[in-house]
Amino acid sequence: MKIMVTGGMGFVGSHLCESLLKENHDLIILTKSFKKKHNVEDIKTKIKQEKIDVTNFSKLGKSIKKNKPDVLIHLAGQTSHSKSFENPVHDIDVNAKSTLFMLQKIKELNLKCKFVLGSTFIVIGKPERLPVNEKSTCNPTTIYGANRLVSEHYCKIFNQVYGLDTLIFRITNSFGPREQIIKNKNAINYLIYEAFKGNKVNIYNNGNFYRDLIYISDVITGIKTIIKKGKKGNLYWISSGKKTWFHQLGNWLTQFSNVKIKYVNSPVYTQKVDVGNFVVNNSKLKSLGWKPKVSVKDGIKKTLEYFEDSNLNSPKSYSTCLN
Repeated sequence: MKIMVTGGMGFVGSHLCESLLKENHDLIILTKSFKKKHNVEDIKTKIKQEKIDVTNFSKLGKSIKKNKPDVLIHLAGQTSHSKSFENPVHDIDVNAKSTLFMLQKIKELNLKCKFVLGSTFIVIGKPERLPVNEKSTCNPTTIYGANRLVSEHYCKIFNQVYGLDTLIFRITNSFGPREQIIKNKNAINYLIYEAFKGNKVNIYNNGNFYRDLIYISDVITGIKTIIKKGKKGNLYWISSGKKTWFHQLGNWLTQFSNVKIKYVNSPVYTQKVDVGNFVVNNSKLKSLGWKPKVSVKDGIKKTLEYFEDSNLNSPKSYSTCLN
């Protein structure tokens, strides 16, 4: 199949493209810049790369028309909560309007193209009850989360009204190699990186909260299962389905490294937007034959090994929060 991936050089995108190539698919990666080209270094000769910002609708439309993909996987986006508040109109463009434009273009060109949207647990906001599932109420607490939820609605509408083949997946807190080491991008990876460097790690609220953490390889097998077996027009959660308490995470980090854990109160801003405890019932995806294989503990070990092998430079130090 011919598969187009927006954000194909990013964390999830680069791992997904590597895996898809093993199945001999033709891949077209759309990327805003080539700053992350190292993520696809091993496959660069086997993929087509196009420098296209998904908010440049003219270039994006021409690429879809030219390439006529069988599957379009939309992973590109702005994922920082704080940036969504700093520039909310841009967040609408990149996280909502880009999805609407691609759906409209597929319809306009009458393409037989499956549209797959990557979304996030942030659309839920503070859960009314746990575990969360595909029918849970969504009350996002950030502009980023609101725009991601709008994108999901666009997919559902184009499926229901026009019959487009759309699929949506939501990922919980994912982590692993290649994610940016920035607190507002992926707090889990930043915690692990600071542990690798032997720096002091700040964890909020005595670690007395939990999240549903999932290692990147399980995310990728989940996405591929949804593409192959997912029911048209449906939403699926990709998660471990297990609680990871952050005091336990702190214990693992001290076990595997020389890190010192400091428990601090969360900032006022975080208290306003944080989703709190979070865990997902992932039985719908499991019904398609998928299951996660890497434990959080083993995923932390693998990520520490990646940092050691990569010889990464130390980023600016700051406290961590959660996306």
